[in-house]
Amino acid sequence: MNMGSEYKNLRVFVTGAGGFIGSHLVEALVEAGANVRALARYTSRGNWGHLEQLSPEIRNFLEVVLGDVRDAQFVRNHIRGCDVVFHLAALIGIPYSYEAPESYFDTNLRGTLNLLQAAREAGVRRVVVTSTSEVYGTARYTPIDEGHPLQAQSPYSASKIAADKLAESYHLSFALPVVVVRPFNTYGPRQSARAVIPTIFSQLLAGGNLLQLGALEPVRDLVYVSDTVRGFLRAGVESRAVGQVINLGTGQGISIGDLAHVIMKIVGREVPIVNATERVRPEASEVRLLVANAKLAKTTLGWEPQVSLQEGLQRVAEYIGGNMAAFRVSSYAV
Repeated sequence: MNMGSEYKNLRVFVTGAGGFIGSHLVEALVEAGANVRALARYTSRGNWGHLEQLSPEIRNFLEVVLGDVRDAQFVRNHIRGCDVVFHLAALIGIPYSYEAPESYFDTNLRGTLNLLQAAREAGVRRVVVTSTSEVYGTARYTPIDEGHPLQAQSPYSASKIAADKLAESYHLSFALPVVVVRPFNTYGPRQSARAVIPTIFSQLLAGGNLLQLGALEPVRDLVYVSDTVRGFLRAGVESRAVGQVINLGTGQGISIGDLAHVIMKIVGREVPIVNATERVRPEASEVRLLVANAKLAKTTLGWEPQVSLQEGLQRVAEYIGGNMAAFRVSSYAV
């Protein structure tokens, strides 16, 4: 994933760097020659999150800072001197947003406000803000383009809609060079067990005789993480992207039930699927259909997905098979 000379020696700040997509983005930025300051959330354990899984060759070229985007002064201190900012820090688990909605707005909205204000004061060249396809809610039409109405079907999606609109306001009010990237359902190595693909693989690879899932009917547009990262990288340097909201998706949907059977074939085990009530969203909150129209990404960023679903799932199977100790299949990860 070589971006040529576009990122060479650029000073890049990545929030949420210890997360799933963030760690892959950091890896790609270092490989592209960027000077990366990676923000991972502070804990007393001093853990770097998924950054700890990167090779020593990558980690040795990182400046890792531990902190929290909710602290405005902290963000201001560490964004100084940076050229490009990728903002991925967020609380992301939808089920937990039913239990603790205030924490989602505190991190996802206040954290974004702190980031945008600090970037404005620092005069950065580009801010890429991470959105989510969940902001669309159940599709009113497909494929979903960027003009589709926004529907807050969970406290999580409401917090992300608010953050997206805040980013838009900073572009229109203060000419901050913002791009909002809206990935559809990204999957790949390092994704947590709370996501459906790791959930299915880990249960099957653990040898269970049942597969416990929530609703099987929802349809999702699945994007492999390296493709999502390529979209982020393009958004960070393409001048035509400024001020835009840009979907990243394949345009192909698959139901959770059909996905489970595809994964069973990859693993080589067919087991009954059982509906687990704790995994089911409230009826009106369940997003039934998400399939992207990503034409704007193609025309503006020159981006198209490259990894097929079958190839991507094979890579995930290999990763989870080699890291089963990280997955607690006996309990539900919210």
